[in-house]
Amino acid sequence: MGKQRVVVLFGGRSSEHSISSATAGGVLHAIDRDRFEVIPVGITPEGAFVLEEDRPEKFAMLAEAMPEVRDNGTRVLWPEAGGERALRVRQADGSLSEPMPIDVVLPILHGPHGEDGAMQGFLDILGLPYAGCGVLDSAVCMDKHFMKVVLRGAGVPVSPGFTVTAADWASSPEHVRTSAAQYPLPWFVKPARAGSSVGVSKVHTADELDAALSVAFAEDDKVLIEQGIVGREIEVAVLKGMPGEPSRASLPGEIVLTRDFYDFEGKYLGGEGVDLVCPADLDEQTMALVRELAVRAFDAVDGQGLARVDFFVTADGPIVNELNTMPGFTPISMFPQCWIATGLSYTDLLTYLVDNALARA
Repeated sequence: MGKQRVVVLFGGRSSEHSISSATAGGVLHAIDRDRFEVIPVGITPEGAFVLEEDRPEKFAMLAEAMPEVRDNGTRVLWPEAGGERALRVRQADGSLSEPMPIDVVLPILHGPHGEDGAMQGFLDILGLPYAGCGVLDSAVCMDKHFMKVVLRGAGVPVSPGFTVTAADWASSPEHVRTSAAQYPLPWFVKPARAGSSVGVSKVHTADELDAALSVAFAEDDKVLIEQGIVGREIEVAVLKGMPGEPSRASLPGEIVLTRDFYDFEGKYLGGEGVDLVCPADLDEQTMALVRELAVRAFDAVDGQGLARVDFFVTADGPIVNELNTMPGFTPISMFPQCWIATGLSYTDLLTYLVDNALARA
């Protein structure tokens, strides 16, 4: 049998463009080249689909030069719905490539226009198999407000807090301040539909709220104000089972902080005061409970691909902070590290995601 052809789709229009590009570097380096032929397709910050170079080192994560998909003049032409499952590329000089048949798309996109169901719907319309979650679970988990509504409905504990819109803040700022004051400090203020800690602030005193909301509203017109939770930060990776099989959870990992909170610098730029420990040092009962709750949360949102489920483990038990349906996926990120600790290598994890997508299709 010939190799299966995988489109690795990355970049995008969101503020997490560089994170997605860095993930692509890890994926291009680790994917099993004996089984798969790769077509790297980048999305520029302006939204153009371009044929990228198959060079993992081009997308290294460096604080002084964050990776980016740049417009090289090519344009990727997606297949017509119901037609031949093949891409074509229009070169910068206007010439058109021969059709390139494809088997599956691996969208490693973070944030709006990629992790929110938009790209998943586009691929559904074209009839292209793709790895990861579908339209509904992607959309629900991208919006932290609706994610919490769904989890509460399924009896999964979530962190206390409330949602405020830009219109609410503009018309009734005192009401928002009064509502926030019902919760013990510190508070976390976060955009409802962003990730990678972009736009997130920790509010230590009430007079810091206005500035924190300004930062969050720069990313989204819907924002969550949540009570800070005292507890260990535990994360569990979840994979959808093959058709007819249950979802499965990895061993949990722990984020051990000596900095104020797990911000963008700590996650991606090697900031001091962050250690990722996997497996986490938990007693057997707590370990079993967070794995069971992770699968319950994943199934509650009708998870179809993968997710990282983030917990605070408190003295009263675990609380789900959020689900990420395309979590950080660089080789050093928690999601692959949890699976490595569970016995699934980074390369085998990528293979599983592709095989799962083809099995579902």
